[in-house]
Order: sequence, then C-alpha cells, then structure tokens
Amino acid sequence: MVRVRSSVPLIAALAVAAVPAAAQERPAAIEVPAAGAGDAVRLLARQARISIGFRDPRIARLRLRALRGRYTPAQALERLLAGTGTVARRVAPASYVIEPAPPAPRPVRLAGPTARPKPAVQVAQSAPGDIIVTASKREIPLSDYPGGAQVIDGDVLSLAEAARGTDLIESRAASVNSTHLGPGRNKLFIRGIADSSFVGPTQATVGQYWGNSRITYSAPDPSLRLYDVKSIEVLEGPQGTLYGAGSLGGVVRVVPNAPDATATSGHVWGGVQATQHGDPSVDGGVILNAPIIEDRLALRVLGFGGVEGGYIDDRQRGLDDVNRVSTIGGRIALRYAPASDLTIDLTGLGQRIVGDDSQYADRLTDGLSRASGIPQPYRNVYWLGDVVVRKTWGPIEWTSSIGYSDQHVFEQFEGVELADAASPIISPARDAPQTAFAQDNRIAMLTAEMRLARRDGAGAGWLIGASLLHNRARVARQMGPAFDRTRLTGVRNSVDEETLYGEYALHPIASTTLTLGGRLTHTSLGGRSQDVSEALALRVDPRAGDMREETRFLPSAAFVWRPSDQASLFLRYQEGFRPGGIAVRQDYVQRFAGDRVATYEAGGRIGSRAMDGTLTVSHTRWRSIQADIVDGFGFPTTANIGDGVIWSIGTSLRWRPVVGLELDAALYLNDSRITQPALSILPASTGAIDQSRLPNVADRSGRIGLRYAGDLGRGERFDVNGYTRYIGQSTLGIGTILGRLQGDYVDTGLELRVGNDRRGISLTATNLLDARGNRFALGSPFLIREQEQITPLRPRTIGIHFDFTY
Repeated sequence: MVRVRSSVPLIAALAVAAVPAAAQERPAAIEVPAAGAGDAVRLLARQARISIGFRDPRIARLRLRALRGRYTPAQALERLLAGTGTVARRVAPASYVIEPAPPAPRPVRLAGPTARPKPAVQVAQSAPGDIIVTASKREIPLSDYPGGAQVIDGDVLSLAEAARGTDLIESRAASVNSTHLGPGRNKLFIRGIADSSFVGPTQATVGQYWGNSRITYSAPDPSLRLYDVKSIEVLEGPQGTLYGAGSLGGVVRVVPNAPDATATSGHVWGGVQATQHGDPSVDGGVILNAPIIEDRLALRVLGFGGVEGGYIDDRQRGLDDVNRVSTIGGRIALRYAPASDLTIDLTGLGQRIVGDDSQYADRLTDGLSRASGIPQPYRNVYWLGDVVVRKTWGPIEWTSSIGYSDQHVFEQFEGVELADAASPIISPARDAPQTAFAQDNRIAMLTAEMRLARRDGAGAGWLIGASLLHNRARVARQMGPAFDRTRLTGVRNSVDEETLYGEYALHPIASTTLTLGGRLTHTSLGGRSQDVSEALALRVDPRAGDMREETRFLPSAAFVWRPSDQASLFLRYQEGFRPGGIAVRQDYVQRFAGDRVATYEAGGRIGSRAMDGTLTVSHTRWRSIQADIVDGFGFPTTANIGDGVIWSIGTSLRWRPVVGLELDAALYLNDSRITQPALSILPASTGAIDQSRLPNVADRSGRIGLRYAGDLGRGERFDVNGYTRYIGQSTLGIGTILGRLQGDYVDTGLELRVGNDRRGISLTATNLLDARGNRFALGSPFLIREQEQITPLRPRTIGIHFDFTY
C-alpha cells in the first residue's frame, strides 16, 4: 500500500496512483488428484485462492501428477508442472498464467558447479492481457475477452486512493465519468452513455456490483470506500445478457478480499491532510483477519472513518469552509470452506455519509464561495448483506447468491418559496423569500441469482442462469423549514424482474472464439403517488398508477480472433434496457417509458512483457432515452427525451521500459447527439434543445500515469505514483435552463511511499496546480435560472499517512 507526494513542478503533469503492497503468498493446504491440467489447475486455484489462466488451450489437456501438502501457490505450481514443458508466470499478485517453457539455451561449459535449472514458476511484470475478467461470470482472460474492459488490481491501490470511493475509479479508468453533487449523491457513466445530471426514479445506466450483489437500482452511487479490495473491474458498453436492466453503459464490479483461514493478520492506518483555502482532513481504519477453524472457517472485519474538511465559504451567512463531509463505515465477512470444492460466503457492510452543506460555488469571487441564505445538508446511509455459495465439479462451477440492500438519501436545497404549495404551477412572487426544499429517497432491493458455468481454455465454455429482483423506491418531497414543512407530491415505484439468461462460447476454427448469448426478462412495474390525494396526482395521467408488464429479449454475439499469442481482435454486438416507471411532474404523476440501447463494437489488444495496449470503436443507438430533468421551477422530474446516437473511440497503452517503471496513457473520444427529440413529451419550460450532444457526455477525456518502485536496501523500498487527468467539455442537461457548459479541466495527483511490506509512511498531493475547474454546473436546481453555479476541484491538498501490518 503506497502513497506518493512530490513538490517537483515538473512531475505535476503526472500524478497519484496507488502503490502495490507486495502479495503475501502464504502456504495453504493443497490436495489435487492426478488429472488433466484444466481440472487440476481449477482445483488448485480454488484451494490457494488465486487466479490461473492458460496461454494455449492445448495445455489444459496435459496430464498432471497428484499433489498433497502445504505449499505456497508458486511451490504448488512448480511441482505440478515439473516435466511438462510448461511454466507458470506470475503476472499480478495472486494471478498466474501457464505457458510453454522458453527454449532451453545451448549448453555452455561452466568452470564452476552446474547451474541451477530455471524453476517452473517465474515472476514477471504484470501484463494486463493475462488478467482474468471475473465479471464475465466465466473468468475469461482479458486477452480473450470480446469487449472493452479494465481491471484495476487492488494491490496497487493506496489507502489514500481507497478513501476517495468511486472518485478513485473515475481517476483510474478514463472511460468512467461522474456527476459531482457530492459523495453519496452522484451518478456514474461509462463510455458516453449518460442520461442526465439528476437522481430520480430512473434506473442507473451503470450496473454497480459488490462481489456478486447489485449495489444500486434507482438510487445514486453510495460511493463505498474501497478499502481491502482484491480488484475493480469495469466492463464497457451494454451488458444486458449477463447483467440485465440498468447496465446500458456498462458494469463496475468491486471484488473484496475474502477471509483467509490460514493465518491471523491485521492492518492499521491513519492520515491527515491539509487543504489550501480549506480545513484539514483526517482518516483511518483497521482490518482484522482471524481463522476460526484452520483451513475451513475465517472472519474478516473492516472499520473505517474520516472527515473531509470543507473549502467552500458562504458569503451571505459569513461562514467559512461549510462543505465538511463525515464518513463512517465497516464490513464483516465470514467464509466457510468445508471442502476444497465448496465455499460459503456471508458479507455485511454499511456506510454513512453526512455532508454539512453542498459543495457548489459561483464565479463572483475566487470560485470557492457562494451566497446562500440557508444550509443545504445531505446524507446517504447504505446497508448491504449477502450470501454466496459456490460449488465446483472440475471445470463446472455452480454459484448461488441472495442479497438485500437498503439506501436512504436525504437532500436539502435552497430555493424560492412557492406562492401556493398546493399549486406549484403558480410562479413564486418576485419578492418571495428563500426557503428549503427537501427530498427524501428510500430504496430497498432484494436480488437472487443462480448460475451454472463451464470454463474452458481461451474464453470457451458456457453459462446458464436465472435471477430475481425486487426493488421498491419511495420519494417524498417537502418545502419549508424543518420545524414547519409542507408536504409536496411524492411517488412510490416498485419493480419486479424474473430473468433467464445464457451464453455459449466455442472455437469454430483455430485461434478463434465465437460467443452467442441471450437474456429473457419479464418485468412488472407499479407506482403510486403519496402525500396527496390520488385524484389530484392522477388528474393528467389517470393510468399512471396501473400495474404494467414488459417482456424483453436481449441477444448478444461476439467474435475473437487471435492472430498471435500477443494480439487479439474482436467484434461484439450487445443490447441493454431499462424499464419504465412513474415520476412526479410539479403536483401530478406521469408515466415514462422504458429505453433500450444497441451497440456495435470492434477492437483489438496487444500484449507483451514490455508493453500492452487496447483500441476500441463503438456505435450505440439509444431509443426513448430516459432522463431526470427539472421543470421550470426546479422540481426534478423524469421524461423520455427522444432517440440518440453515440460514437466512441477509446485507446489505452502501458509501457514498462525498465524494471520497476510503468507508464500508462488513455484517451476516450465521444460524439453524441439527439437524433429525434420528443418535443411533445418534454415540459414546455425545457426550452430549446441542443441536439448536438447528450448531457454529461464529455467530448474527450484522458489520463497519463506513472508508477515507479525502487530498492533502498535492507528490505526497504520506495514507490512513486502520479497521474494527470483531463475531462473535456459537456453540458449539464438538455434545454435552455440546463444547457450549461461544464468540464474542460485538468486534475493531478502524486504520491510517495517509503517502507516495506509491514509498515510505511506516505506523502500525498492532489490538485498540484491548485486549479479550480468546473466539475459540475449544478448546486441547487431551484436556483439554476438565476445563478451560474459551479463545482470546483478540491484545492491543492497535501497529506501524510502511515500504515502498519501485523
């Protein structure tokens, strides 16, 4: 776990990534019978809790000897592969690839003793082409995955980065963007599939998963802190076949570290940061891993907390640094492995975010202040519990899971008091005082899934599954001070989904893989108004409260060709959808329809020990786009804004010129437009629509990064990480009111850690240039007509952290 900080201005163009804490490969109880390499390696991977892939699918047919005893993963692989003409190469912590052994050198006479033979396990610099994409649900090697994907290894994430939550993913993956209302209030977008800036009853465009369980449905990103994670995977483009509704833009899957039943361990960390123009910040946490029954049952507990100091001043109330954010949370996981081919995981996690005030400003002074008559606090309380059972029979794996999540989001905005709360259509008086508008959003979701999968070499195999989902959301709205609030029209939405899905991949000819899949989903939708009479709420759309049912089939197809061991080309077609629902529009409720995307994608990958890169081109057609917008007075509502088209080009490159040094660069270009606006459906107050772009789609984004690890001797080392990230220009929303420009800024960071695997001290620096920028052109939707609102970057922040492992 490493952090970096440097005051050298020249390095300000690069910035902070996280630094790896070297993998702790502990011995484990291994019992592998004599079998084919495919079956033997899968069993070893399960027992040693590592990922193993094959460079050549023919290797899977080799016969391996039996192995029994306590070994590290490297020792076990070396013994299993001895005499087979193959070697296992470690490409990342807990990740290996088995490949043909290099040709033996010509014999050379040695003056001394006979040279030692090369071991069957070699440690090499990580090549992303060898990383396993577990979000594919068949554990496909990245080099064989037919689509855009990014895998972030948890061992290269620093504690300072993990404390940033989802902002970490945005800074690491150039294809991921977000709104910036504040932690626990944002929406994620991938590859330009962005609907709006507001969180309403529409389902998210990005499917977010914690392990096997969905995190959200019709709720903002809870910005879970990413401490103690094994990996973060980003699948780009629609993922309808495997993940169903709400994965139009892609999927973000966080894989936490599982309890280890072989050894007791712990980790403690803490830090303090100083922000220019703002208050200081603190954070800290602890991890405890404890075997209960050796090699069978283990417990892993995480607790953390932090306070981010404010940096926005309120000129009207005479207050400084009002936007302080406090976060506290934890996680508890229990793993039971009664046999080498069976695991049962129970997980519970919770997190509470409290923001004292909003983080927006205006342009009247230095871009770090505004004038507000009242505070605008918010909070997000999130809980998740799940149970996952896995059973293997050689190459076949059965997975069953059930999860329940509960999220409560409260927001308060400043706005002009309505002339008549019972009739929001009446414009406020010219001299109306400022008042509070509160929105209380409660979401509960139950999910269950069962699937059976077979994994064969080079991406081949099959998958069949079934899933159930029940989501219930309630939005209540009020106006006025906390002691005397007037209830406004609210809404309740419920969604039930039953799904069957499957995928089959085969090798039609040598060096190719053809994948066909489909998903059949039946959705039941229901909704009701609340806090007002149904006669009033349903007067415009009397059928808005009726139950509706939808049945959709989503096909998919992909093709991969591997012209060499170091290159692959792919084509992919995939669809995604979101069901409809009902939304409040002023003082009545109205239905909105489901939307659907279809994406064609082509790309290629190259990979070697020194360099790897990816290029993808995609074209997406988006029908009946759902978007959360605001009406003429600032009330959030939802409508189908029309049809759109998105072209996207993405490329990334990693270069390892010398041992210990890695440089990376990525660039994404998006061109989006509304091809057919739904003018008859949108509120008249929306105004003229700019059809040249969809909201929140940056025209370009990119990053460059650096990682370097050096040896200080006596077991000590230093790690340096840095990045520079650019977010291009986009618009806040559609129409005259929301067509505000945002983006076009540069963010930077740098981090240095000195220490070893057990302890270390880190220096961090973010926003090295102390730039302002405008991450998001919204603070209060009720004042957007009168104010030019901006959300600046957090000013330059310098921090010091410590970490200790025992």
